[in-house]
Amino acid sequence: MTQNIYDDLGFFQAYSQLGRSVGGLEAAPEWPALKALLPPMKGLKVVDLGCGYGWFSRWASDEGAASVLGLDLSEKMLERARQTSPSAAVRYERADLEHLDLPAAQFDLAYSSLALHYIKDLPTLFATIHAALKPGSRFVFSIEHPIFMAPRNPGWLTDSDGHKRWPVDSYQHEGERVTNWLADGVIKQHRTVGTLLNTLIAAGFTIRHVNEWGPNEAEVAALPALAEERERPMMMLLSVER
Repeated sequence: MTQNIYDDLGFFQAYSQLGRSVGGLEAAPEWPALKALLPPMKGLKVVDLGCGYGWFSRWASDEGAASVLGLDLSEKMLERARQTSPSAAVRYERADLEHLDLPAAQFDLAYSSLALHYIKDLPTLFATIHAALKPGSRFVFSIEHPIFMAPRNPGWLTDSDGHKRWPVDSYQHEGERVTNWLADGVIKQHRTVGTLLNTLIAAGFTIRHVNEWGPNEAEVAALPALAEERERPMMMLLSVER
């Protein structure tokens, strides 16, 4: 089973204070770029993998999706999702993405936001998603960038002139990374860009767009704290087709 860190009380309380937890999709700086990869929602059957508070699930429903299935391992996340603006078109269920069971050829869109870097057996998950999508459907997701994931001891290094550098080490050594983010001992799975893309291809997907996300000048001007995100990619946004 995937580590269920989001049901750890301390982690969940800290996560609840993050800007994107309070403000939803519009508070996530990558959301405009991620939204640009999505097809029109009208009439779609959608599965939201690692739905968290359900921000995207509710947005998809509001945009006209016929149905949305939000899946998450965390009971605390699902409880919050069910309490917030319930919609008849949205259903939330508990599921471990490491052992996912979905009906074949039932969905028009699979979506996931910053959840897949926790998954150890990504080939099996990608194969399951591919089988669950109708031909021609899209899988759109964000994931922590391998450059961000790779370091054994992540964190900015600042030189004598005040310039920040990100320490990329152990990049070719794929596998478990244990970090202290909001709580001690958070387990993530590092893999190279090549491995990620080739795993999608091996599952049968066609890669349509890859965005090594970083804020533009206007976004930095509006929120100066984002400036450091232009020094290295923190996440990747991908759109692939079944």
